[in-house]
Formats: sequence, C-alpha cells, structure tokens
Amino acid sequence: MFEKFALVSFGLLWLAGGSLMGVEYLEMMAAGKKVTVCKVDLRKEKLELFHRDDAGLPLKSFDGLGAWLEAKGRVLSFAMNAGMYHGDFSAVGLYVADGRQVVPLNLEDAEGNFFLKPNGVFLISDKGARVVESAEYLKVREKERVKLATQSGPLLLRAGILHPMFNLESKSRLFRNGVGVKSPHEVFFAISEEPVNFYEFATFFRDVLKCPDALFLDGTISSLYAPELKRNDKKMDLGPMIGIAVPGK
Repeated sequence: MFEKFALVSFGLLWLAGGSLMGVEYLEMMAAGKKVTVCKVDLRKEKLELFHRDDAGLPLKSFDGLGAWLEAKGRVLSFAMNAGMYHGDFSAVGLYVADGRQVVPLNLEDAEGNFFLKPNGVFLISDKGARVVESAEYLKVREKERVKLATQSGPLLLRAGILHPMFNLESKSRLFRNGVGVKSPHEVFFAISEEPVNFYEFATFFRDVLKCPDALFLDGTISSLYAPELKRNDKKMDLGPMIGIAVPGK
C-alpha cells in the first residue's frame, strides 16, 4: 500500500512497509534525483556490523554475508555498505562490532573523502544511536558502552549544519550512500539512485528526513540489500557492511 506526500523542493513518491516490524522502505527525491531510504526503528530491530567470517576472511558481498549467516541459522533481511576500507578490505577508521573494537579511531590527516574534516562516527550505545564528530567519540566511549561504531567521512550534518566544504554548485556528482539519526531509536539509511553532490545529499537528510546529524558512508560502491525491494546490489567487493539478521525458519 502506497501513500503520497507533497513536499517543497523534495518529493516523497511512495512508502512501503517491509515485512520487518521495525523497517520501512521509502522512495524519495533529492534535488530531482531518486533516493531509496531504509528507516530502522531500533526499538524493534537490531543493527549489526559485519566484515569477516569465522576464519577471519572478508565476506566481501551480501551473498557472502548471507551464506555465512545462513550457516548460523540466521537470515539477512537488510544490509548496506558501512564505511570505507583498504585494499585488504580492512576498515580505514573505527570499527566496533558486538561491543568489541576491531579497528581504532583514525584521526589522521590525508587525502580523500574519509579525511575531509570534520569526519564522523555512526554509533549505537546503551543510550541509542547517534552520529558524532570523530574526536567526540572518545568522550562518548568514556561514558557509555558502545555496541557498534563505524567511522567515515565527511560528516554530512552536525546539529543541522552542513559540512563547510559543501557547495550547492558542485559538479562532483556520484552515487552516494549515508546514514542519518533523527532520534536515539530512529535511523535512516539512504542511497542515491542517480548521481548527487554532497550539498544535495546533506540537504536531503536535513530537510526531508529531518535528521540533524548524518554521515557519508561511500560513493561509487554504494550498495543495498533489500529483499522487500528485490534488491541485491553487486557493484564490487565490499568491506564493512551494516544490516539486520533475523532467525531462520
């Protein structure tokens, strides 16, 4: 069942409720370009980070992740690439899964989107989900138990303010994906179906999804696994992935 909404500058085309109680898929518009959004309610669903199998080998794809989960009696129901990675598929920045830090926070200066400061961390702690500037993470870790964290860059939004380097007139348009947090239990994952620039993507999170904080995850490799949409992207091998797995039948 679909519902139509009217918005200024952006338009919501349709809303589809997935089979998961805490997941909704939305097809929306950002500056005239189509964007697919997955809204996750953390009160009903659990997000997890996935990267390597039990032998320490990178999973590389949604198919690889799905097969690994199936062997454990679980079924992958949603997934998206979750951050940038090196040639050996290891995360460029912070990676915390199941409360265990695998890769430390990266505060270095270098070239590339990851290092376009301020960059940030998407995390889930015992107080819920949030996106913070990378250096802020150290204070969060001191006070809260972090269950999940992935670092990327640049930050799209911090407290409703766009990254200072974003330009409305930028010609750098790519397929992009990112994550925004509206409240401690409302998380939005978005993937553009047409090339967008950073300004358009960040404004979409702020003005349409109403997320004060959002983080860019990656560009060309942006990939989505969503059985409800008959979607299993296979653009190229992936590093860290974030998703929802449910018990198998």
